Amino acid sequence: MAGDRFIPDRGLTVRMVATMALLALVYAAFVVALLWVGMPWWLVLLVVVGVALVQYFGSDRIAMTALGAREVTERQDPELHAVVDRLCALADMPKPRVAVARTDVPNAFATGHSGRSTVVCVTTGLRRRLDNVELEAVIAHELSHVAHRDVAVMTVAAFLGIVAGFLVQAGMRFAFLAGGGRSREGGPAPAVVALLVVAVSAAVWALSFLLTRALSRYRELAADRAAAHLTARPSALSSALTKISGDMARIPTRDLRQVEPFNAFFFAPALARGGFSLGSLLSTHPPVERRLAQLAEISRRIGREA
Repeated sequence: MAGDRFIPDRGLTVRMVATMALLALVYAAFVVALLWVGMPWWLVLLVVVGVALVQYFGSDRIAMTALGAREVTERQDPELHAVVDRLCALADMPKPRVAVARTDVPNAFATGHSGRSTVVCVTTGLRRRLDNVELEAVIAHELSHVAHRDVAVMTVAAFLGIVAGFLVQAGMRFAFLAGGGRSREGGPAPAVVALLVVAVSAAVWALSFLLTRALSRYRELAADRAAAHLTARPSALSSALTKISGDMARIPTRDLRQVEPFNAFFFAPALARGGFSLGSLLSTHPPVERRLAQLAEISRRIGREA
């Protein structure tokens, strides 16, 4: 449940439940299809369950390690902890762990599958560019992800695509090495089985990709709404979003590519300059213009109610 002061979002809840239900159906069909094409049951169990456990229980450590983030105590960073403490008290929610990533990419993210593992992390590049009010608005956005538990849902939702992507790569390599000879039992050639696994895995990856992308875009809009109402300063979040999006183009392409795999969890996507976009259907975030328009409407509404 979200904290008492975070506005409830029935649309987000419905979308999370629907996405998880659809992914569960895709997951079941995936396992059946792998068994049907001849993949040994023990290998299916090892890959699917193994990756699921690593993804679920190790997501926070994986993200922290990949981004070079480290947890900081109140003594090490009293200013950052003071912001998180104030917002958690305002939202009436437990305080997550706090971390800092030493990178000039201006961003923030939340990760973790449960209360104890949840981490809210900001980059040094973000803190250098934003004032205190803007930083508070961004952290409120990330805390709303934690309060609404969509961080855990996205962690679970992402694992199916990871499994499918792994099997696509492994299957292609195996098919190349196995050749076209038939199996000893007279069944289909190992290369044929491997290519069938690749085909099934690719279809599953595409479905899970589209489902999680749709949920990711909505959760960002929901977090913007929740943060704007919690802080009562939609303009601060708009200002932070404008600064971050504008400065992202000045970050070296190499640095952006290093963090791009974590776009779905970022406050704003890290996009390499000159990159080709396949459109909003494949994006992890809604367009900046849509986010700013929503915040402007919330600001007008708050102004009328004041």
